[in-house]
Amino acid sequence: MWKRSLSVLAAGLLGLAIGVPAFTQAPAPLTPTPQTAAAAVPASPAGTASLTKTDADAWLDGFMPYALARGDVAGAVVVVVKDGQVLTQRGFGYADVAKRKQVDPATTLFRPGSVSKLYTWTAVMQQVEAGKLNLDADINQYLDFKIPPYDGKPITLRQIMTHTAGFEEIIKGLLSFDKPVAPLGEVVKHRIPERIYAPGTTPAYSNYATALAGYIVERVSGTPFDDYVERNIFGRLGMQYATFRQPLPARLKPFMSQGYELGSGEAKKYEEIGMAPAGSSAISGGDMAKFMIAHLNKGGPLLSPATAAQMHTAQQTAIPALNTMALGFYEQKINGHRAIAHGGDTVYFHSDLWIFPEDNVGVYISMNSNGKDGVARVLRGRLFEEFSDRYLPDPSKKPPVELATAKEHAKLLVGTWTNSRRIDSSFAKVIGLIGDTSITLDAEGRPVIPALTSAGGAPRKLIEVEPFVWQDAYGHERLAAQVVDGKVVRWSFGEVSPFMIWYRTPGALDAAWLMPALLFGIGVVLLTALSWPVGWVARRRYGAPFLLEGEARRTYRVVRGFAWLVLAALVGWVMIVTGLEDFESHGSTDGLILLVQVVGTLAFVGMFGLSIWNAWLAWTRKSGWFAKLWSVLLVLASFFILWTALVYRLISLGTEF
Repeated sequence: MWKRSLSVLAAGLLGLAIGVPAFTQAPAPLTPTPQTAAAAVPASPAGTASLTKTDADAWLDGFMPYALARGDVAGAVVVVVKDGQVLTQRGFGYADVAKRKQVDPATTLFRPGSVSKLYTWTAVMQQVEAGKLNLDADINQYLDFKIPPYDGKPITLRQIMTHTAGFEEIIKGLLSFDKPVAPLGEVVKHRIPERIYAPGTTPAYSNYATALAGYIVERVSGTPFDDYVERNIFGRLGMQYATFRQPLPARLKPFMSQGYELGSGEAKKYEEIGMAPAGSSAISGGDMAKFMIAHLNKGGPLLSPATAAQMHTAQQTAIPALNTMALGFYEQKINGHRAIAHGGDTVYFHSDLWIFPEDNVGVYISMNSNGKDGVARVLRGRLFEEFSDRYLPDPSKKPPVELATAKEHAKLLVGTWTNSRRIDSSFAKVIGLIGDTSITLDAEGRPVIPALTSAGGAPRKLIEVEPFVWQDAYGHERLAAQVVDGKVVRWSFGEVSPFMIWYRTPGALDAAWLMPALLFGIGVVLLTALSWPVGWVARRRYGAPFLLEGEARRTYRVVRGFAWLVLAALVGWVMIVTGLEDFESHGSTDGLILLVQVVGTLAFVGMFGLSIWNAWLAWTRKSGWFAKLWSVLLVLASFFILWTALVYRLISLGTEF
């Protein structure tokens, strides 16, 4: 899901042959699937570990238990597949802490979040293979409603599958707890996000676009999406411990892991994903292994080898030095090896899947807790890197050598940058004011990026190894920039580059000046508001008369009354914005949102107009120098607050975000 760094969810697909009659048999009995012993592994180069079950189990036993305990994560599942078989599947910790129920890798269900999207993308490719979908056609021909064009340009499925459809992010309705989820058609028609980029130009991760793809599969196949995935993916692979359905089917409830914020905390409610194809599945590690094996086996029973190859092939990108999207999968390159992957997060479950097509190896991890300080994200990254360094090393790798242009090019990165995955059309756009990324330089002139830190949280030492390509001196992460006419126009880093980039924040929205200006404005308005009761108390105590009369007296009181109204509106907005992370509150706060929008509009516009009138009175009458100075400061303060409200859409009406 979404949050400043609140990750987001996903969806999926799999099942019986396309076009066969409806699956009418009762579900197979829920019995654990025995783990097949892996084939013997050829000897590895000297100095590297062999990827065998014995070695992998020993390594995981040294890595996982302490990491989970130290990070306060309740439980996890890890699966490794190789050469078409399960090498190992391991459960760690608890699926239910209170009941001391341990994770069973074969049967315990975890929520893989956006890893579920891989089922949806596989479903799309099945329909492409069947001739019912064209990746490069206008998607409106498959819909019973219309997605408006952007500058006359339609959206295609290829753009949807590479997250370049150009949609803004939306939050409301993405996730709920213990509430019925509307039918997929209603969800995608209820609110179409604004198009903020020309299609095909800018990677911007979109849950809505994935839900739209699921709805297209539903329409062209003539089968409800959940049924389609069950028949054409889960059914074909014999995935008995997997579902897209919400709420969870009764037969699977005994196998579902609890979700936690901290492993030491209370179990949380089951999360319902509004845009189901983007992330609603629940699946065991053993069944996820079957999905990985199918894709490693050139599509297995899911896709033809040609279609699977098409799906796994890298697509075009504006920053070639970094990872890019395939069709639905995204690249994660390491040690000269190419993985196609997907990560996923709900509020309480956190997962990653990587398959290495050329090495015939796949790895999956899912955790049922976020852990302390969001450790789940760090742990997943470390598992990927350490697994790759141990079993898929680059024997010719050498320490990076810094270019002579490093300091000069680093200076071009300095400034404020906005993430392409953003909200634009609603008041939630204000999140960007505090969420934009500010790049600075360290003492040695290297770029410092808050979003790009080491596993321990320290800034990475980024060394320029190619023109406008930086490498972590002690790790695998890479950052690269796109340069146009000698200026950096966008950049990203490897972990997220397939589906998100950063572009320079427009000057009107730049927090580097706007945040200090806003704080100045709030300070002046606060002091102005306080001067009313403080002045009254002082005059009462010392018996001083109130010298203002007539229009000046009325203006004094109205200005201070509006100052209090401005402060009330700002407090209201703080309450609303900080509450956006509470998905259970979505809908229940609509009344407050509308009230604050009305009050805020009146307060911000009125305060600016009154401040100008107040300044005119101060400078045309016999006022002291302080009154004149303060009147000017109040005009500036009111302007900065009004400007912020306008550019970040706090002056608006509507409860969608």
